[in-house]
Amino acid sequence: MVRYNNNYPNIFKPIQVGPVKLKNRIIWTPMVSCLSTAEGEVNGEFVNFIAMEAKTGVSMLTIGATSVDEINGIDYPGELLITRDSHIGRLARIADAAHRSGAKISVEMCHAGRAADPTMAQTDYAIAPTSLPLAGKLKHVKEMDQNDIDRVIECYASCTERLKKADFDMVMVHAAHGNLIGQFLSPLTNHRVDDYGGTPEKRWRFALEVCKAVREAAGKDMAVEMRISGDERHPDGMRIGDTLAFLKEAQQYIDMVQMSQGLIVDPGYSFYVMPPYYNPYFTNLEYAEAAKEVLDIPVTAFGAIKTLDNAEKILAEGKADIVGLGRPFLADHKLIKNAREGHPERTRPCIRCEQACGGTTSKGKVIHCVVNPRVSFESQYGNDLQPALVKKKAVVVGAGPAGMMATQTLIERGHSVVVFEASDRIGGRLPDICKLPFRDDLKQYTEWNIRTTEECGADIRLNTKAGAEEILAEDPDILVLATGSHLAKPDIPGIDGPNVRDVVSVDNGSAETGQKVVVCGGGMSGLECALALAMEGKDVTVVDQIPVDDFAKEIVYFTRNMLFMKLRENGVKLVDNKKVTAIDERGVHTMDRDWNEGFIEADTVVTAFGLVPNDEGFDELANLIAETYIVGDCEGNEMSLYNANFNAFHYVVEA
Repeated sequence: MVRYNNNYPNIFKPIQVGPVKLKNRIIWTPMVSCLSTAEGEVNGEFVNFIAMEAKTGVSMLTIGATSVDEINGIDYPGELLITRDSHIGRLARIADAAHRSGAKISVEMCHAGRAADPTMAQTDYAIAPTSLPLAGKLKHVKEMDQNDIDRVIECYASCTERLKKADFDMVMVHAAHGNLIGQFLSPLTNHRVDDYGGTPEKRWRFALEVCKAVREAAGKDMAVEMRISGDERHPDGMRIGDTLAFLKEAQQYIDMVQMSQGLIVDPGYSFYVMPPYYNPYFTNLEYAEAAKEVLDIPVTAFGAIKTLDNAEKILAEGKADIVGLGRPFLADHKLIKNAREGHPERTRPCIRCEQACGGTTSKGKVIHCVVNPRVSFESQYGNDLQPALVKKKAVVVGAGPAGMMATQTLIERGHSVVVFEASDRIGGRLPDICKLPFRDDLKQYTEWNIRTTEECGADIRLNTKAGAEEILAEDPDILVLATGSHLAKPDIPGIDGPNVRDVVSVDNGSAETGQKVVVCGGGMSGLECALALAMEGKDVTVVDQIPVDDFAKEIVYFTRNMLFMKLRENGVKLVDNKKVTAIDERGVHTMDRDWNEGFIEADTVVTAFGLVPNDEGFDELANLIAETYIVGDCEGNEMSLYNANFNAFHYVVEA
């Protein structure tokens, strides 16, 4: 019998939120999944995703940003619709999925306002408190008149009534991140001089009218929560004092508040909304703590909180009443279970990359997770894989990220596995790049991944290069080729010079650099290497033949926006549209698109020209065994941690 430990007395203390009682103090924060049908209807995948969320042990989960207005309020494709009575029956299936595991369920109701998605709007204009168009959105923004205001308020109320009929326990009024309610609240976006603008109290009016209408529609047995930016971070936007003053008035209508920050619609402040790994942990905690001091309703802290130990400390110190997590549950659905059983080290850590959670859903694609390829495949696999009907022997060649994922998956299915790794360690390049000063999350994941692979039961043979003879000697039923990639080394004069270093040796600290450094390559690896060197006080320039707008285009815009801000803050110079033609002891020679030659002085030159698949000899190896899988970087498609984990899992999981 497994007994729970008593390390979390504050977390597992029930709490009353208005008319609703939560069984513990951990909730799953709003998260967009894009799992509904193209028409916004609930389907089996959506229901199973919600069931997975509830089975984690959280007391409540909230479906992410869901528009109350089909006409011009939708902010992204793939959004769940709550605007039609005909959907009530299917919405009730979501509530049932949550309730079966004792979790309460809510919906983050929002209106995009001036940020409405042009591809989803039924009009050629957006609506907002003030006509302030956004780049990439609808060019015409109509300043809302009273009819518009009344109609949108009715949208919030009718959606609340609809969700109540579908047995939802709570609704969230989304007032954060620069959506329509936030646009009314903020002096940055509300320039009106009528009853809905001009003074703080008048800017509050629309939000308060929405809250009052939602409260009345919710009745006595449905709770109302709110998410709001404690600080929009823009110098002309809402600050914490403004937010608290508003909340003291709004709490007559709401039962709980979640304190966030930032503006999702502004590239300069979007990365505060979904904090990537360049941000410190507990990014919103100061705002939750400030709200708890002045409000009479429960306050939720969330944002870069990764573990139950983190949450327990926040609650024990009285900085919040409830703690929200989102991405850590995607990384490992068993986070709560593992911690309560006294084994938090078993939990796969979130790396805060946003590549497959925020990065895919912002484009209307289904939610995934870089480190957990089972996300959104709950219908097929759930938390635990079914044992294979026929036990097989597998040989895995290569023990980088793809090889480790394939090995763990095959072992979980009950197969026996021999791993051949040519080097003296497993992990591929992960142990090198996780040494960068802002990559602690990746370091945690790397340590977990290596330890989990070493302990899974596979026969791991280091310093062993696998050719056809070695593979066939094992008489395997399955062959997995996961040989990874190597650093590209173009034929550039001087690339082997004494002042040249490769990006991996610089990242892992095995190679030193001088004071003036030129990094050749504007991809993610080059820019992050440059940032780390600049943080040491070095004079760093990055050069690439592509336009600067395409630098690190492979990473999600939240993370990319913050990376570029950090590069600016640390004085990194970006030189684009210049090809590296030669390297000498003085620096880097370049040529632009008009054949003009240039030169960048450097003590040290770092090469970051990308990756090349390790596919030598594949023609022979791929035809040795009938059941052969080529996974990860050596496959030659997208070379990333996401791709390595995703195809390694999905290729072999049915083996």
